Amino acid sequence: MRIWTKIKRGLRLAVRREDGTATIEFVILFPALMTLFLSSFEVSVLLLRSVMLDKALDTTVRELRLGWVADPTAAGLRKQLCDRTPIIPDCMNQMMIELQPISTETWTFPADMVSCIEKSADIQPSVETNFGTANDLMIVRACAKVDPFFAPSPYLLDLVPVDGSNQYAVVAASTFVNEP
Repeated sequence: MRIWTKIKRGLRLAVRREDGTATIEFVILFPALMTLFLSSFEVSVLLLRSVMLDKALDTTVRELRLGWVADPTAAGLRKQLCDRTPIIPDCMNQMMIELQPISTETWTFPADMVSCIEKSADIQPSVETNFGTANDLMIVRACAKVDPFFAPSPYLLDLVPVDGSNQYAVVAASTFVNEP
């Protein structure tokens, strides 16, 4: 009987103690704050990559439109974009560029999604690179697949679709008219 009173008294004292309460708050709040911080960092890097790709595409399209690119090729355009977008790792192997004219009679834009490289696929999609002729309305779309900095969090997955190889697509598009 005496042992039970000692156990009860020990439990009562242990429950009343207040040391270690900061540890409990830390254990509860730290994962939530770190998830918020890492997700915001990941979205910031995604935005930075997207803005840099948009700017690089606009600059490259301007040079192409004005005829400053001598003998343009798809590989040459990809190289120019990759040189202007150093934040996309392994850019030459991760980027696809589509360039095609838009009919001014029907005004139909490409209905399909932007073609991107798919690491998990054995065969990559074919893309059309047609530089058009003078006065053609052209659309150029670029897609680069990049790995996230951190493992995809559930909060990030709702914002950015991740494919089967845990990569997300950074996409940019622009239109221009070929100068005569």
